[in-house]
Amino acid sequence: MRIAIVEDEDSYAQILQEYLIRYSRDYGQELDASRYADGISFLNSFKGQYDLILLDISMPMIDGMETARRIRSTDPDVVILFVTNLAQYAIRGYEVDALDYILKPISYFAFSQRLNRAIGRVKSRIKNFLVLTVRSGTYKLDVDSIYYVESQAHNLIFHTETGEFTISGTMKEIEEKLLNFHFFRCNKGYLVALRHVDSIQDGCAIVRGQPLLISRARKNEFMDALTNFVGGVVL
Repeated sequence: MRIAIVEDEDSYAQILQEYLIRYSRDYGQELDASRYADGISFLNSFKGQYDLILLDISMPMIDGMETARRIRSTDPDVVILFVTNLAQYAIRGYEVDALDYILKPISYFAFSQRLNRAIGRVKSRIKNFLVLTVRSGTYKLDVDSIYYVESQAHNLIFHTETGEFTISGTMKEIEEKLLNFHFFRCNKGYLVALRHVDSIQDGCAIVRGQPLLISRARKNEFMDALTNFVGGVVL
């Protein structure tokens, strides 16, 4: 499990790192922690790679609340635990869907209890993600939310539950990345999530109401893949 410690005070960052090592030993949970001294340096390197963020509220440049808001703009799922001596601000964590907060000075018992809860939340939210670099920045996309991927020239358009995302790339590249997640090409230009196929009508796969032509060359393989996915039930 990958954890980010965003804490400007060296003494508290060291305490958190020591507590994580102790927790890992006590509970047999593998933890990989990285420390950042402020919100700006963390946000500049954040690409959706962490499962849990231990986030101080009182920091220079931008505080923990603003850092959390920016995190949520690209990653709605990562678990956030505030670490602070400002309880009156920490209780506003609902604004950024923070799981909980730990008050300074930090005791190992309080830390371990909250970490237990946080790890439980992480495990209950286990998903598969793609990290997309779009024009506005980096976005962490749940693979299950992708309806289909469309190829246009040198761009890939992801049609998803939350809208469309366009990146540079080739269909071959994205097909390889999604190989193990039940995606299949219905024609040269569309890679379809089989879980989102509603029906087959007039030579098209109906994906969330959108008809996507099944090419003659790919029809048999596509139908075999779809039949296997739904357990032998022909749509």
